[in-house]
Amino acid sequence: MNQVEPLGLTEPLDQKSNLPGRQRLARIWKVIFQVSTVIGILALGALLYNVSDRSFGYIALEARVQPDTLAINGTPLEEMTVEQLISVLQAKVSAGRFRKLNNDKAFEERTADEVYDLILEDVVRPKVVKTWSLTDSLLRRQQVLTEAAEDYPKANVLFRSWLNPRFVQAPQSSIPIDAGVRTAILGSLWTILITILFAFPTGVGAAIYLEEYAVDNRLNRLIQTNINNLAGVPSIIYGILGLAIFVRTLEHLTSGAIFGLVDPTTANGRTIFSAGLTLGLLVLPLLIINGQEAIRAVPSSLRQAAYGLGATKWQTIWHHVLPNAMPGILTGTILAISRAIGETAPLVVVGASTYITFDPDGPFSKFTTLPIQIYQWTSRPQDDFRNIAAAAILVLLTMLLSLNATAILLRNRFSRRL
Repeated sequence: MNQVEPLGLTEPLDQKSNLPGRQRLARIWKVIFQVSTVIGILALGALLYNVSDRSFGYIALEARVQPDTLAINGTPLEEMTVEQLISVLQAKVSAGRFRKLNNDKAFEERTADEVYDLILEDVVRPKVVKTWSLTDSLLRRQQVLTEAAEDYPKANVLFRSWLNPRFVQAPQSSIPIDAGVRTAILGSLWTILITILFAFPTGVGAAIYLEEYAVDNRLNRLIQTNINNLAGVPSIIYGILGLAIFVRTLEHLTSGAIFGLVDPTTANGRTIFSAGLTLGLLVLPLLIINGQEAIRAVPSSLRQAAYGLGATKWQTIWHHVLPNAMPGILTGTILAISRAIGETAPLVVVGASTYITFDPDGPFSKFTTLPIQIYQWTSRPQDDFRNIAAAAILVLLTMLLSLNATAILLRNRFSRRL
């Protein structure tokens, strides 16, 4: 009787003989992955340390006019009424300057905080003559105070947190110590909102068509290749495209003139609407590709089961494919938001303002964004502008993490419902 040899016996023996080498290779790759993770964490830690180090620390502050000398009957500037603040401003500035400020915005329409900021900018004129980093302020505190007393005897030395509630709530100012990012925050939120409203449904719709409806022919393969290539196009190219299409060709629409919202300052189409549409084009290929991957990952058996129960193609996509693909789609949306919120080059081309003191009140307003503001401040030669730029970076990171956390919560909610 012939003895039957076990099938596949030789292959396990060969694999067993190579086991030490494969385990050694696995350990090498494990070490490589661990080192790359540590390098990434160190790089992120160095970034956060550098930004935080510039956002806090001692400053030497000089003022042309001491605020205490402007008190009225013992009432300091911070506690004055609007009428008292206006009288102080009128007494301390020239008549021409007072008329110009009133023409820009009538004093009767200004709040006490707005008039107070004008007094600081035009009368008090505080100037930061020296700044120290957080590391020096903590580790070399006595040396910093001694240096400040010797080099700047007329200055007040105080510990300054450049990131504070007033910094978030105040508009831009030519004086760094009074400048804020409220206008830039609102501009970024408006821009991202328009970007998502335009790019998300368009990207998901395109992904559904390419995966569920499009046939495999030369035209659709060409479209797919172009989408993959557009995902790697530099952002400045999208800025030029947005300038040509949204700012110039569709100026009547993006300026609001078609709706009767003609503003001489925004009639040229350089508005939030144009910026949001431009960023939407920028992230659209990324959303389409991630949407396709998420839809492709849904098992075909789920579609066949729905068809077997009599569901139409659209009912299958809407009730079964999309809910199962939504976590992956939202992951792509998180990546798209992260890229769009930090873009600067396309917004510069489209016409973002580098200095603007009034808040945007709609999609047809002039605007600036946090990346534009950070770029403008870092290009200034004064050290105190770099301090507020570091504080603005922390605000941008916080806003980015908040938006991403919202998208992650939505993704997890869809995942639990499956």
